[in-house]
Order: sequence, then C-alpha cells, then structure tokens
Amino acid sequence: MTTETRQPILFLSHGAPPLADDATWTDQLHEWSKGFTRPKNILMISAHWEQAPTTVSGFEKKNPLVYDFWGFPQHYYTVEYDSPLAPDLAMDVAKLIATPDNPIQHDPHRGLDHGAYVPLVELFPEADVPVLQMSLPTLDARQLFEMGRKLGELRDQGTMIVGSGFTTHNLQWFNPSAPADATPPTASAEFDHWAAEAVATGEIDAILDFENRAPGAKIAHPRIEHWAPLYVALGAADATGELTNSQTAVDGFWYGLSKRSWQFN
Repeated sequence: MTTETRQPILFLSHGAPPLADDATWTDQLHEWSKGFTRPKNILMISAHWEQAPTTVSGFEKKNPLVYDFWGFPQHYYTVEYDSPLAPDLAMDVAKLIATPDNPIQHDPHRGLDHGAYVPLVELFPEADVPVLQMSLPTLDARQLFEMGRKLGELRDQGTMIVGSGFTTHNLQWFNPSAPADATPPTASAEFDHWAAEAVATGEIDAILDFENRAPGAKIAHPRIEHWAPLYVALGAADATGELTNSQTAVDGFWYGLSKRSWQFN
C-alpha cells in the first residue's frame, strides 16, 4: 500500500460482530482495500457513538476496543486491534469544527466501538494506521452534512474519512436460520435501489430528506443512526468536489440488510 496525500471518503456498512465471520463480506473488504493508498490517519464516525457535544476518542497509550454488544459467543470479546493513536488529528478536527455552541470534548477512556474496529480489522489488518473516532453530536441531517463539509479538507492532509453505518438497518429482518444471502425483504431491496441511484446522481436534498423521499424509509431505518454517518461522508465529498465521483465498493445483502458501501474519490 503506497502513500499519497489526498484520501478517499468512505461510507461502509459495518455489520454486527458476526459479519466478520462472513467470508463474502470479508473478501469484499479485502478486495476494496487493495485500491487504497496508505492514509496518514483515519477519522472514523460510527453509528454506535452518539454524544453531544462532539467528542473524540482517547489518546493515552493505545486505542482500546469497546465491546458494545451483548449475548454473543466469547470469542467476539477477545478481538484485538491495537491501532496507533492520532492526537494530531484530534487537534485538526477541533480547529475545523469547534465553535462556542459545539465545543470539542476529549474522552481519554473512549476506544473504538464495533462499528469502527470490525471493518478496520479487514481493511487495515496490520493495525498500523492511527485512528481517531468522533461521536455523532446529533442526528440532524443538515448539521452533519455541514460538519462533513468542514472536515473535507482533512483529505488533503492524508486523512481518510470513514462513515460507518448500514444502508438498511432493521434488525427484525435478521434471521440466522436462513442463508445469509437469502432474498432480502422488499423494503430493504427497494431502499437499497433508491439509495444506489440517489448517491450515484448526487441527489443531496433527497438523501438528507430520505425519510420522506425513499421507499420504505421508516421500515429500512426504524431509527436513523445507521444512515446518519453517510451525511458526514457526503458533506466531506461535496466540499472537495467529489460528490458525483462515487462508486459502489460493496453491494449485496446480509440476512436482509443492505451491505451497500461507497467510496468518494
């Protein structure tokens, strides 16, 4: 993996910890990562950390992992990912987005949750790229989009911006007794198709207003936190003129959930 300055922006469907055992998904992420140049660091925005005001993860000795899930087999709680810290990136983030109404806080004990480390294990298995996780201070679409716009210039400093959520996320569809690649529910398939077209054509207003524009929106996302990281990614892409320069890097379904993931170059 070579090193260049400008980095892509990603939105990926990260999945629950068992997704790391799915050979199809892990192969898709391995193939995706072959096209990356080595980033200086990674700014991760996961659906699993909502905290206001905006907070960044710890930087004491290493990035600990947050096993923010319950009832899984023990081996999911022994995964390790000792990525380096990124305190300089934390300062850069603060310079770009901190305001009197939205100060940046630092949680020295907050590590990487499963929305961050599960995909990073597959994309950067050597765990040698510094990672900073940032909270979602709100689920308001416009505010997150504008935050992404402010963060967009980090790309030219070698930072890969990653929004980690899920293109459809209704856990009532999850049925482990069926094949992982079984035909998805109609609402999931229709939303996935709409999302693919909306992102490809850069329909920002429609994406930000997806609850009123997308088919089956409230079924595909009973709560919107897994869609919200896309707003940050789109804002960063829009700020650097790459909004319509996107590609689907991963597609398909996993137990009814759309795995669709995008790269903005």
